[in-house]
Amino acid sequence: MRTFTTLTAAAAIAVSGAAATAGGLAPVAIETPVVVVDTPTVSGGSVPAGYIVLGVLAALVAASGSF
Repeated sequence: MRTFTTLTAAAAIAVSGAAATAGGLAPVAIETPVVVVDTPTVSGGSVPAGYIVLGVLAALVAASGSF
């Protein structure tokens, strides 16, 4: 009786394994590579030129007022 149970279990496993791959394996999904395009940026200062001119004028006014 034990041999019959083992053979039955083995047959059930074989049938379920064959049924699981009956359609074949799925094709491998090939992903296209991601291309990153760098856009050139304008290299400028972090402070606008107008603020620098105002800062120099304020420094000149402060220096002229101390004499």
